[in-house]
Amino acid sequence: MLPSLPTLIVIVAGLAAFASVVALSLPLMARDRLASRLRAVAARRQELSVAQRAALQAGRRKAPPRRRLALMRAVVDRLKLQDLLEAKDLKAKLAQAGWRSQSAPLTYIFSQVALPVVLLAVGLVYATTVFAHLPVMNRALILVGAMTVGAYLPKIMLANAIQKRQFAVARAFPDALDLMVICVDAGLSVESSLGRVVEELGMTAPELAEEFALTSAELAFLGDRRHAWENLAERTGLPQVKSLSTTLLQSEKYGTPVSQALKVLGQENRETRMSNAEKKAAALPAKLTVPMIVFFLPVLFMVIAGPAAIQVSGIMK
Repeated sequence: MLPSLPTLIVIVAGLAAFASVVALSLPLMARDRLASRLRAVAARRQELSVAQRAALQAGRRKAPPRRRLALMRAVVDRLKLQDLLEAKDLKAKLAQAGWRSQSAPLTYIFSQVALPVVLLAVGLVYATTVFAHLPVMNRALILVGAMTVGAYLPKIMLANAIQKRQFAVARAFPDALDLMVICVDAGLSVESSLGRVVEELGMTAPELAEEFALTSAELAFLGDRRHAWENLAERTGLPQVKSLSTTLLQSEKYGTPVSQALKVLGQENRETRMSNAEKKAAALPAKLTVPMIVFFLPVLFMVIAGPAAIQVSGIMK
């Protein structure tokens, strides 16, 4: 039996009222969901930044004792070398070597002053005891050599540390870049991609993971993101990392897709790595020429001409 006309009017009016209430409440519900999602993202970002900073603090070397720091500070102050502690070039080189503690500049300056004196004292002891039978000129040369080694040893150690760290970062950089491309294509942000790279490469490439972790923390705390990317390029000192920083800065400035920019950079990086491998392969024959002449040809001549020489010597006898 069909309902009457008044009943139909009441049902339609009720459905219209319900639809009106739902239509008015949907924007408010969506806004609440968006706000909650933004709060969750901000909280997660804060947690990641705190965790990365804690990991970096735990992984750093232990600072020297306070007494040792006080002694080094007193020596540097007495020699009026405070300006060297604030030199930007020195801090940049120490950062490239991975020495980022607050006492690193002080330790380096003190080593430049103390090592020549210490090695001079050691050389003087050896010159008066072990090498006492040598002439005075030879013993003086030993002292001069000891002082020279002490003067150049900190610079050599710093340059060696920078070279090793840059080699480790450059070796793991293509894999990290490919992983960033995958993460960005999957819908992750740049900060989340860096965090994922840090997690994946923390064991195999700790140097690059440390640099990316510092960059992620700076992106979270610095007001200008440009400083974070510039600091990454300055800390590593590598052209490919500087290209990454420039690419991401241009992508953020002009609104170009980050994934496309990373793909182009990854392709250029792979081509560069292939060209470097081809250069090494092309230079291999020239490098093998001298070892072949020195080690292989004499043995080959002995094997070929040895029996004939033995026979000739036997006939002549």
